[in-house]
Amino acid sequence: MAGFKEIIGHKQEIAHLERAIETGKVSHAYIFNGEKGTGKHKLAAAFAETLQCQSTGVRPCGECHSCRQAESGNHPDIIYIRHDKPASIGVEDIREQLAGDIQIRPYNGRYKIYIIADAEKMTVQAQNAILKTIEEPPEYAVVILLTTNEQILLDTIRSRCVVLNLKPVPDEQVKQYLMEQIQVPDYEADICVAFAQGNIGKAVRLASSEDFAAIKSSAMRLIRSAGKMEISELIDFVKEVQAYKISIEDYLDILALWYRDMVYFKATRDIDGLVFKDELRTIRDTVKVCSYEGVEEVMKAIENAKTRLGANVNFDLTMELLFLVIKENIHG
Repeated sequence: MAGFKEIIGHKQEIAHLERAIETGKVSHAYIFNGEKGTGKHKLAAAFAETLQCQSTGVRPCGECHSCRQAESGNHPDIIYIRHDKPASIGVEDIREQLAGDIQIRPYNGRYKIYIIADAEKMTVQAQNAILKTIEEPPEYAVVILLTTNEQILLDTIRSRCVVLNLKPVPDEQVKQYLMEQIQVPDYEADICVAFAQGNIGKAVRLASSEDFAAIKSSAMRLIRSAGKMEISELIDFVKEVQAYKISIEDYLDILALWYRDMVYFKATRDIDGLVFKDELRTIRDTVKVCSYEGVEEVMKAIENAKTRLGANVNFDLTMELLFLVIKENIHG
């Protein structure tokens, strides 16, 4: 990667890091905080590459030996902390890979950089081991903690780190990235953007997912056909949806977005504000036969279905009830 310029969004955070590099005021410890998919790993990798670049400036050259090592993931002074247990990072992981290694000077870099993903998984003992390191670090050391919840970390750690909170990326930037880099059509990009809520990683995952395309296709079949289906056919349709049981939240979110579009179009007749612009004819046909009250009942039923499934209520029964509410309230 070519440093920060390939990162989507996070302009303030990038400006902060570039300023630190330019002024020589790089901290010994950082926390990059943000939900999964916000770009913490890319930001940390870009920062590390820039710090180690053999040329001067706030952008890595991408050509020197150090940049080539960083981009291939083989830089000896950019160390990613690994852990065997998926649910926790133990004190031995920190002692062996960081605390026991940090006193050895860099091999060929200006800094020795340690990146700890899923830092919220560190045990209290592991955090205390980190704390000892960042209280009196060598002048060349930089420790970067990547976390989805910095509140879980010890106050004493947080107080010694520069905390950067990664905010959602503006929708138009996410859409532009999907269309230009992943070649997603305009209308598909709109749906992924609406789902992602500023999370670039989630948007890319959805845009690249065959499962998501299949889930959308199934949801659209239900939306188009629920009015014509007999109750027995609706119940049979639940069997098809069982294939998406693991991703049922995405399925229900597609339905919720669709009915939000219906209410919006019924009230405004504005096409530009729709997520499902490619389904305009279906939206126009459906709003003729449904009421605001009916759509409201369906939106409530979708939320109820999410709650029931979260509480492990029977899947088939939950989806049957939802489909019946859709049939009765939208199609009469």
